[in-house]
Amino acid sequence: MLVLKFGGTSMGSAEAIKQVVEIVKEKAKESSVILVVSAMSGTTDLLLNCGTKAANDDESYKEILKQIETRHLDTVKSLIPVQQQSSVLSMVKKLCNEIEDICNGIYLLNESSLRTKDKLVSYGELLSSTMINAAFNSNGTSAVWKDARELIRTNSNYSNAIVDFAITNQQIKDFVSSTSQKIIVLPGFIASDADNITTTLGRGGSDYTAAILAAAVDASALEIWTDVSGMMTADPRWVPNAKIIPSISYQEAMELSHFGAKVIYPPTIQPVLSKNIPVWVKNTFAAKDHGTVIENKSDSTNIITGISSINSLALLSLEGSGMIGIPGFSSRLFAALANAQINVILITQGSSEHSICVGVDVASAARAKEVVDKTFEYEIATDKVDPLQIEEKLSIVALVGDQMRHHTGISGRMFSALGRNGINIRAIAQGSTERNISAVVATDDVRKAVNVLHEEFFETIQKQVNLFIVGTGNVGKRLLAQLKQQQGFLEQHLRLHVNIVGLSNSRKMLINENGIDLNKWDELLQNGEVSNLDQFVQSIIKRNLRNSVFVDVTANAVIADVYASLLEKSIAVVACNKVAASSKLNNYKKLKHLSTEFNAPFLFETNVGAGLPIIGSLNDLMRSGDRVHRMEAVLSGTLNFVFNHYDGTRPFADVVKQAQDEGYTEPDPRLDLSGTDVMRKILILAREAGVQMEMEEITCNGFLPESCVKGSVADFYEAMKKEEAHFKAIFDKAHAENCKLKFVASFNDGKASVGLQHIPPQHDLYHLYGKDNVVLFYTDRYKEQPMVVKGAGAGAEVTASGVFADILRAAQK
Repeated sequence: MLVLKFGGTSMGSAEAIKQVVEIVKEKAKESSVILVVSAMSGTTDLLLNCGTKAANDDESYKEILKQIETRHLDTVKSLIPVQQQSSVLSMVKKLCNEIEDICNGIYLLNESSLRTKDKLVSYGELLSSTMINAAFNSNGTSAVWKDARELIRTNSNYSNAIVDFAITNQQIKDFVSSTSQKIIVLPGFIASDADNITTTLGRGGSDYTAAILAAAVDASALEIWTDVSGMMTADPRWVPNAKIIPSISYQEAMELSHFGAKVIYPPTIQPVLSKNIPVWVKNTFAAKDHGTVIENKSDSTNIITGISSINSLALLSLEGSGMIGIPGFSSRLFAALANAQINVILITQGSSEHSICVGVDVASAARAKEVVDKTFEYEIATDKVDPLQIEEKLSIVALVGDQMRHHTGISGRMFSALGRNGINIRAIAQGSTERNISAVVATDDVRKAVNVLHEEFFETIQKQVNLFIVGTGNVGKRLLAQLKQQQGFLEQHLRLHVNIVGLSNSRKMLINENGIDLNKWDELLQNGEVSNLDQFVQSIIKRNLRNSVFVDVTANAVIADVYASLLEKSIAVVACNKVAASSKLNNYKKLKHLSTEFNAPFLFETNVGAGLPIIGSLNDLMRSGDRVHRMEAVLSGTLNFVFNHYDGTRPFADVVKQAQDEGYTEPDPRLDLSGTDVMRKILILAREAGVQMEMEEITCNGFLPESCVKGSVADFYEAMKKEEAHFKAIFDKAHAENCKLKFVASFNDGKASVGLQHIPPQHDLYHLYGKDNVVLFYTDRYKEQPMVVKGAGAGAEVTASGVFADILRAAQK
């Protein structure tokens, strides 16, 4: 014999019910079938809402009753042939009238007890089971309907009754042996007590009904039919890459269902476990899918079977020095909670015995504090124990798997993955079976936590990094083009999926959690919202996506000001913008500290030398124990380009304009020509070398006349034209000495300077062409012959590639 249970979505419409009928008829060809059904989807909630409104003297319950009646009558009309509808419609109408009578009584009394609620909600299953039984008989398939209240005996704990298995099993066996029908239809969820008063088995109790029946008749299998094709590795509403679990053990299924997996009701497993009856979870709307089989031993070789979570958790902490070494505190705590019928979800206690924490449903927290504080009234009054502390807005995320006990390091991987993404763990629990590891986290972080753990344990093929990019100018556009070009390469060779979630410029911003199409990002951004930096940043923080990276491809000081708030939320920052790293020393140190404290990379390689690995090379020297004594560098690709192209035959202003047009300068070229940009760069290098230095401590020997510094950028170009003789004289003097002009940054034992220098042919900086940069590091290890980093140090393409490289470093944290 088979026992089949179909849930609310499977009974949600006439078309769905027809599919159920066909599935059951096919099964009945091979075996007798007991069919258990839930109420039509949403009906139980509507019935409870009717009761609540009626008890609150709100007559709008009548409108809801009308909706319930109309839905069921319309379903019958679509489900049953016209000539056979009359008796079924009459039965549905009779049941709906009874519902109305109950609600009218509640309305008159302004009161609704648990007993009354059980009676009220029982009609959902009575209606659905009556309709599907009529559907069988109307198409020539013989079936018998049986009221589950006549078979399943419980105590009188209304809304969550406890089954008396001795009586229940005998009544089920007697009934099944007395009928010759191959299909027996029963309503799920409902039962009755010794006085034949209606009780219910808890929300989701239709699964439990089916399991009770399966165990009583020694069924060959129990099949739970729902709207998904089996149990999944995580909630697919949160984790798009969640996978079907083909096979799972009873114990794993109980753990997952206890920790929030909604596919199966937690008590369902217990009745069938002792009889070793396999449980199948199947999809009504994809009946040929394999589904999940739950049995004594799983065939899976996966270390982790699934990830689940519970929300609405409160953590109760009982602490006090008077607890240490004194037996009985734990038993008194649990007795107090048990007497108040408060279910404990999680327990954790430190070896110091100074405190014990338990997790309970948040709805029970206030009651828990009341009973626990009363229980320990004397100890609290004598300062041996503190009053019970309650922390809310928490959730549990749990890893479940039979194979965990055979593998070391699972806890380490779990906590490391959460830590890398800035998810703080409030409490930890692991059973002695090592089948479950549970961590309590903030509810705001639970979705992120589930995704992080799913990626860690199930998505070894690919890791997703979520980018939020500010700046779509020359560098930004090329960065987006490079990301688009390399998508396939990154997925194939680095197992990395780069998801562009947010884009913003000075005019518009766009956020799409599923990813912005890089083939038409420009068009999408133009149609986005009006740009608002605060709103953009808060959206990043609120979404709390795993592996998030904020990419600043601007030169805007206001944008640099948001780095701290992002790093504090464990969001990596990749900055092309030099403002933050060259800001006041305290701010620079703060950002570096936040990066370390919250495990969020703060990377700014392109601040010096565009795509050249200058900062990275310096960091490697420092991390390996070397010490920098001196640095000589040409750090402005703009100035190098300008002085390599200026020979006095055409105006200096024209050469500068050429550099700007080719994308080598800052938006305001005066930052380059005044030496400010080079000062920032040598400051950043000095700080990365471990020197505490401010911008004001750097000597700048500039070459721009005062007239070129004032006014707008347009005024600047006009002033340069007027000062052409000045620039020509500078060139002629260097040329007369057979030297080249280079704007050199120098650092020597704690002091830094920048300025225009005459470089003779034998100097290391002489052979530097185009927009090239070069840095010479003189260190303990490189005393006579410096370590040299040289190459193109300006240009949108190479700068974008440097930003790209930092993104990859951040992604691999």
